[in-house]
Amino acid sequence: MLARLRGMQPRIMPNGWVDVARQLGLFALAFGAYRAVRGVVSSDGTEAFQHAREVIQLERTLHVFVEPSIQAWASGSHVLMALASWIYLNAQFSVTVGALLYMYIRHNNSFYFVRNMLLIAMALALVGYAAFPTAPPRFLPEWGFIDTVSNVTGVHVSHSSSLFESFVNPYAAMPSMHVAFALVIGWPMARLVGPRLVRALWLIYPFVIAFVIIATANHFIVDAMLGACAAGISAWLATWLARMRSSAWSFHAVTTGAGG
Repeated sequence: MLARLRGMQPRIMPNGWVDVARQLGLFALAFGAYRAVRGVVSSDGTEAFQHAREVIQLERTLHVFVEPSIQAWASGSHVLMALASWIYLNAQFSVTVGALLYMYIRHNNSFYFVRNMLLIAMALALVGYAAFPTAPPRFLPEWGFIDTVSNVTGVHVSHSSSLFESFVNPYAAMPSMHVAFALVIGWPMARLVGPRLVRALWLIYPFVIAFVIIATANHFIVDAMLGACAAGISAWLATWLARMRSSAWSFHAVTTGAGG
């Protein structure tokens, strides 16, 4: 048994325990930074609600304020709303962590590029949260929004919820890290997996998430667009970093039919 475990170690931990501890430490620091920023956001949300109303006015000026219509359409199907609510609550953590584990074990030479993208995107989001705290649409029922996640699942994702109090910033709507994470994870995964169907699923994953966050009234369209911008900037900066350490931080896509 011990011999078998030793034989599995190089595959599960390609660079040993020290590297695993280093990656966990980096993500722990990122989470600590999130908690720190969450602590400085106005607790009464006055500024965040004002920013949300400003976003609505901007979208109305641009004629893209269609979120209430999208939510109303999606609410016509209980199955669709239940699925969207479940994806909102679970996908960001489970899919992101699962994809990172897959990349670390199966495509370790590309993991560090994606890790850099993820950390950069998180840093950009923290700046946005601190500079422009924004309440999500579900806090604005006067504009026709409803909290579908709470209504469908019974889980109240709010600033007063003890379940999410330590993990959720209720005024961190801009940019949408659901969209940023989906892009940072989804499109690299589409270049690492082999089967074309699986690649296609990873390519559409960010679009599914964008629909989910709008249909559940957790983000505005502007939030989704800025989340996509955060992902794009993080990709550009990660590419720049890869030039500094090409042997360690580069991305290596697999050819069609290769990989696992």
